Amino acid sequence: MSTLRLGVVGAGFITRFQTLAMKQVRGMEFAGITQHRGSAAVVKLAKDLGVGEPRIYPSLGEMAKNVDCIAIYSPNFSRIPVMEEIVAAVKAGAKLKGVICEKPLGRTVAEARRLVELAQSVSLRTAYFENQIFMKPLRAQLAQLEAVQKTMGPLSLARSAEEHGGPHEPWFWDPTRQGGGVLGDMGCHSIAVGWYSLTPAGKPLTFLQPQSVSAEIGLLKWGQPYWRDKLLRERGVDYSRHPAEDFATGIITYKNPETGQKVKAQFTNSWMFEKQGLRLFMDGMGPGYAFEINSLVSPLTIFIGDAAAEAIKDAESALEKATATRGLLAVQYNEADLYGYPDENEDALQAFTAGRDGFLPWSYGLEITRLVTAAYMAAESRKTIDLTDFGFRISDCGLKGSFPIRN
Repeated sequence: MSTLRLGVVGAGFITRFQTLAMKQVRGMEFAGITQHRGSAAVVKLAKDLGVGEPRIYPSLGEMAKNVDCIAIYSPNFSRIPVMEEIVAAVKAGAKLKGVICEKPLGRTVAEARRLVELAQSVSLRTAYFENQIFMKPLRAQLAQLEAVQKTMGPLSLARSAEEHGGPHEPWFWDPTRQGGGVLGDMGCHSIAVGWYSLTPAGKPLTFLQPQSVSAEIGLLKWGQPYWRDKLLRERGVDYSRHPAEDFATGIITYKNPETGQKVKAQFTNSWMFEKQGLRLFMDGMGPGYAFEINSLVSPLTIFIGDAAAEAIKDAESALEKATATRGLLAVQYNEADLYGYPDENEDALQAFTAGRDGFLPWSYGLEITRLVTAAYMAAESRKTIDLTDFGFRISDCGLKGSFPIRN
């Protein structure tokens, strides 16, 4: 199989994580990156890992002529201008096989739809990178329970949570640039995982039909004076003027169109998790069976006492967004693999090489954006949103930025 040369837009946290993931993917070469603050460090990381020797390009158009596919890992507010440049490059003769976009596809439904339309305008294959759907534990439980589901019936309840102490970069905290708070940042993960987990084996991604959504959001920690001042001082984001939620929870009801059965997916997300670091928790209940996934359960733990703590320079060497450098630490020795990053890259590689969309195309990312938007509307209106009401069109809502936080 020929090598797929990857070009990247963005040089932040997700680019570095995806670079680590590429070490486990054969046939994909990190070939280029556009000029950003941090691009040189990413190039060094790629070379050190042996995943390529990416060239730093002064423009996206120039890079597009020298790679096979492009991954958009730049901030949410930049996605449409970036994609417009990619489309212009294709029209100018760039022979791209596909384009990747990290979650979320858009800050609003209108933005997500625009990205889909731009890709379609030049017949570009797409892959929406929602890594949690590719997590090996999630895929393994689905495979293990497939025969059980066919005998006993599908799952009727799924719960998914992602929680940590807060994002890395200031723009993630800023609702005017990110598109919301924790619901926009991580709710897209949990909503997608819930929908996917509930889907009967062998059925398409969107087989289950969304019926309704209820949700609540709150600013529980980062709106308090001490933490608000800390956020302003360290991140330059003023939550006294533009607050975003640090906690979100809700329930989406789906219907099986063949049987009429109603099933439910609960999601919970927070930027106020005060334990080891990032926690992904998923479980599901069916008639006579269940599954549970907890990313903090590791075969490796390390204890760091006070006397040794000063030698620890990087808390995140143990776990993403770790909050402590001492005590009993849960260590994930291959986080990229645990979270599904190599698998989604492998999927994009196979798909683009074969001339097809990834397992999760951008049209799926659009559907997730619709559900996230509906959850925001449910939280703001304090009502359950009927997703079957054809008079209610999420796609017409130009929602952007923060939603008023009510305590």
